Amino acid sequence: MGNGLAAVLLHVGLAQLEILCKQLYETTDTAVRHQAEKALVEFTNSPDCLSKCQLLLERGNSSYSQLLAATCLSKLVSRTSNPLPLEQRIDIRNYVLNYLATRPKLAAFVTQALIQLYARITKLGWFDCQKDDYVFRNVIADVTRFLQDSVEHCIIGVTILSQLTNEINQADTTHPLTKHRKIASSFRDSSLFDIFTLSCNLLKQASGKNLNLNDESQHGLLMQLLKLSYNCLNYDFIGTSTDESSDDLCTVQIPTSWRSAFLDSSTLQLFFNLYHSIPPSLSPLVLSCLVQIASVRRSLFNNAERAKFLSHLVDGVKRILANPQCLPDPNNYHEFCRLLARLKSNYQLGELVKVENYPEVIRLIANFTVTSLQHWEFAPNSVHYLLSLWQRLAASVPYVKATEPHLLETYTPEVTKAYITSRLESVHVILRDGLEDPLDDAGLVQQQLDQLSTIGRCEYEKTCALLVQLFDQAAQTYQELLQSTNSSAADITVQEGRLTWLVYIIGAVIGGRVSFASTDEQDAMDGELVCRVLQLMNLTDSRLAQAGNERLELAMLSFFEQFRKIYIGDQVQKSSKLYRRLSEVLGLNDETMVLSVFIGKIITNLKYWGQCEPITSKTLQLLNDLSLGYSSVRKLVKLSAVQFMLNNHTSEHFSFLGVNNQSNLSDMRCRTTFYTALGRLLMVDLGEDEEQFEQFMLPLTAAFEAVAQMLSTNTFNEQEAKRTLVGLVRDLRGIAFAFNAKTSFMMLFDWIYPAYMPILQRAIELWYHDPACTTPVLKLMAELVHNRSQRLQFDVSSPNGILLFRETSKMITTYGNRILTLGEVPKDQVYGVKLKGVSVCFAMLKAVLSGNYVNFGVFRLYGDDALDNALQTFIKLLLSIPHSDLLDYPKLSQSFYSLLEVLTQDHMNFIASLEPHVVMYILSSISEGLTALDTMVCTGCCSSLDHIVTYLFKQLSRSTKKRPTPMATDDRFLHIMQQHPEMIQQMLSTVLNIIIFEDCRNQWSMSRPLLGLILLNEKYFADLRNSIVNSQPPEKQQAMHLCFENLMEGIERNLLTKNRDRFTQNLSVFRREVNDSMKNSTYGVNSNDMMS
Repeated sequence: MGNGLAAVLLHVGLAQLEILCKQLYETTDTAVRHQAEKALVEFTNSPDCLSKCQLLLERGNSSYSQLLAATCLSKLVSRTSNPLPLEQRIDIRNYVLNYLATRPKLAAFVTQALIQLYARITKLGWFDCQKDDYVFRNVIADVTRFLQDSVEHCIIGVTILSQLTNEINQADTTHPLTKHRKIASSFRDSSLFDIFTLSCNLLKQASGKNLNLNDESQHGLLMQLLKLSYNCLNYDFIGTSTDESSDDLCTVQIPTSWRSAFLDSSTLQLFFNLYHSIPPSLSPLVLSCLVQIASVRRSLFNNAERAKFLSHLVDGVKRILANPQCLPDPNNYHEFCRLLARLKSNYQLGELVKVENYPEVIRLIANFTVTSLQHWEFAPNSVHYLLSLWQRLAASVPYVKATEPHLLETYTPEVTKAYITSRLESVHVILRDGLEDPLDDAGLVQQQLDQLSTIGRCEYEKTCALLVQLFDQAAQTYQELLQSTNSSAADITVQEGRLTWLVYIIGAVIGGRVSFASTDEQDAMDGELVCRVLQLMNLTDSRLAQAGNERLELAMLSFFEQFRKIYIGDQVQKSSKLYRRLSEVLGLNDETMVLSVFIGKIITNLKYWGQCEPITSKTLQLLNDLSLGYSSVRKLVKLSAVQFMLNNHTSEHFSFLGVNNQSNLSDMRCRTTFYTALGRLLMVDLGEDEEQFEQFMLPLTAAFEAVAQMLSTNTFNEQEAKRTLVGLVRDLRGIAFAFNAKTSFMMLFDWIYPAYMPILQRAIELWYHDPACTTPVLKLMAELVHNRSQRLQFDVSSPNGILLFRETSKMITTYGNRILTLGEVPKDQVYGVKLKGVSVCFAMLKAVLSGNYVNFGVFRLYGDDALDNALQTFIKLLLSIPHSDLLDYPKLSQSFYSLLEVLTQDHMNFIASLEPHVVMYILSSISEGLTALDTMVCTGCCSSLDHIVTYLFKQLSRSTKKRPTPMATDDRFLHIMQQHPEMIQQMLSTVLNIIIFEDCRNQWSMSRPLLGLILLNEKYFADLRNSIVNSQPPEKQQAMHLCFENLMEGIERNLLTKNRDRFTQNLSVFRREVNDSMKNSTYGVNSNDMMS
């Protein structure tokens, strides 16, 4: 009776679960879905989840309930706290394999979820032993029974291997990276080659049969086999490609033990044959595999073997080019372009020209490229690979030693011509059909122009002749259209579009000039091109009062940027033929006259395009770049136009400085750039001339007075006050950044302090909740306290250093206490509203604490609480930020960890006096930062940890020497550390692990705290050492033990510099020896080691 009731209850429970699953996956009503989700989360966390999942799989009627069971089980086996026991995991694995074998016709997403579950169990249990047997490693045996059955079973077997390879290759965030790499390396050494060989053999069998590819299941099997081969070839063999998105990691680090598969040309031939025999829908996968095979590391072969391999590869490419039926498919086309690019990224031009059919192949590739460029609207994202191939070919021409002809002088100009003419021809089609204009995608255009700059420099006279001819035609037509009374606006727009492309391209080929390979003739040709662009600029500038073209103006700025980089500045020979040509045609006799053209253009743009943000910011960037050069800035100051700017930087001359016309406060960013450049120009002749400085600052003085006036009345226009203030502080930050010499910076300091400081403090009080207003004010303050180039040196009798710190402390305290009153901020706004300001406060505090112009001891001496207030506010702000945010936001983590470094170095007494929970928070933030990806954060953590450990070590040494008792706070800190030894021990284990098992990029920094950690925890270190030694294979244990012996050889029990340096030297030897020992080991470290 009891059992029957239980069964009924269970049945009701299952039915309820099935309804919930349906609601979760099918309903469109978000409220219902949310409820279902909540109920199912409770189900996942319930203690009997495991047995219920099995019942769902056995008796569930819908695919959704099977999916739920599979995903719940995946969560259960993945959890790091309270993991499932080994027997249970073995049972689940066997159950899943049987379930898949007996039900080959499950819904695809259920099969996928179950295979994912199998892969997850296998990965996480890779190092688990039962009676000296690694129970989860007999992968191929698990799959063999599937492969000997029906096609459906075969597909499942192959998918299992494919998914497993993928799963082991992917690092997940819940388990440490070190553990992931150990599993991945062990899988690579024990199973991956067998899996790859198996997949190739199955592909050979498949291609040998007459496949009926209309049969869906055969088609599916072939697809899974290709995916499996790709996953094997795309494996991260040595743990280098953490970022999947970059296509520049062109080398596939195939292990030496795989040589046989690549020396035998049948592997390569297999994939080329498959490409020609299977339907186009599958051929992109074949090409993806070929891209990986073409990228096998060079060192896998000797020279003769590599030449033979390359010859087969080029033959295969030639066959595809000779039979291009499948290439019109965009996916095929894209992968084939990637394959072509790899020909040059992995082989040298000298090797390519020796291939038997090279002349024929290079002709086919050139034709293919020209055709591709002419059909610019087809697969625009693939062009990048073709251009990168030609860029690399053109760049190697000067270095090729082979006697065989490379023929690039014939084909490169064809590619250049095809690119240029196809871009010009695209203009009217885009306008006519209302298509997207590629010129709007600045990143893509820039990338292509960078590639063209090298390609176009090959056979440069041909490129120039073509550009001159096309430019003259377009410019003449344009002029005629402008003079004619009945020309249509569309015709004018087409010519402007063509000229835009030409100006961009001319800028690019000039930017491609390489000083050592350039001849006078080429410089004279550059002169021809520059003259034409400048003449066009005169024409378009004369029309700006009526009309202008934004894209053409942006192209001009890009051209000026390239021209400046190559022909203006301290490195350029002034005798260049370019200048001779400019003086003949335009009367520009020297660099000063050319600079006056630049400045003229900058002022024109700021006058007419002040409302256009992209043009304004690029124009100001150009001005900023010009103001950086030592000789050019001195020539600029002599120009009347520059003097005009220095004397008239007001909104009536430069509209972007206006207050009421901006729609958005953040649009004022460009003002900082403008004033940085003006500040540099002003400093050239400023010296100690206070009158000239006062004169320059008049507009800013007026603005400050206006804000002061507004803030002093009760009723003022808040918007206007904010705008005036934000514009003003952005201007001042630019000037403060530029003034990096003591005399000029002191003038600025005396101007702003004490007169205007209260206004900045008042603004923070009033508008703390509006980051668009506070961030610029905080950034100005952070710039003022930054002792750049030792500019903040106050006289012996001046209290200004201390007064400046008081102001800083007041601002941090005001902002900090007020921002904390905001309470909970939504996650998507928390950075903008709160963390960005906090990050600037941390940076400001770091700058003032490490600036060396304040003696911080005097504050306590005279009962001044400025230092305490600032530090206490820092702690309050810090405790309001979750640990994850500290590492998730790069700017915040950099400012926090660099501030922490200064605090632990100079204010350790303060850190030691903190409450236990705060000390633990800081220590755990250091512990997490040690494994951060950002090297700066990691190095800062090492340094902070070193200061803390050294302090502890000194305190312990003192307390053992029975000196007079130190301050109570020191005892307290020691006490906290003795109560929580696990904190320091965990860091010792982390640092040691990174040094032994990871690619440690900052070994020196890591070595500094390690010695102190070892000396504070000698017993724990001994246990750790034994656990690492015992985890090695028996034949390696002695060597590992010796490595540890040598590490401590000659090290004394102190932290004196000499002893530390010795330890650092020992450590680099230790790391080398351990790595050599581990390289030859197939085990890696046991999974129940200290990292798991």
